[in-house]
Amino acid sequence: MTDIDHRYADSDPLACPPATGSLADLLERVLDKGIVIAGDIKIDLLDIELLTIRLRLFIASVDTAKKAGIDWWETDPALSSRAARDALAEENARLRARLDALDDALEHDEEDGVTAAVEETSGAVR
Repeated sequence: MTDIDHRYADSDPLACPPATGSLADLLERVLDKGIVIAGDIKIDLLDIELLTIRLRLFIASVDTAKKAGIDWWETDPALSSRAARDALAEENARLRARLDALDDALEHDEEDGVTAAVEETSGAVR
């Protein structure tokens, strides 16, 4: 004769609730591993697409995001003081280059103007 295991046959599924962790444990796991939430919202009218919104949400710690190759907050001037200084220095360098080019063009035009005036005067004397 065979033995039948009756340990789980009469057990109530709600008698042993699933193991639960604290919210802090869950948050730590999500930030450590990262989680991606993606969704699309599409609005059509008579089979004509009017609007499509694509949502992508990546929730992770800074270290996990950097491992995933995401570091836009380091280069956004609105979020990083270093990026703001870098953007300001870059704009300053561009403006200085433009001023130098304008000064060179102005000096070149003045030299051409003096040469043209000398040629006009020498032509009138002849």
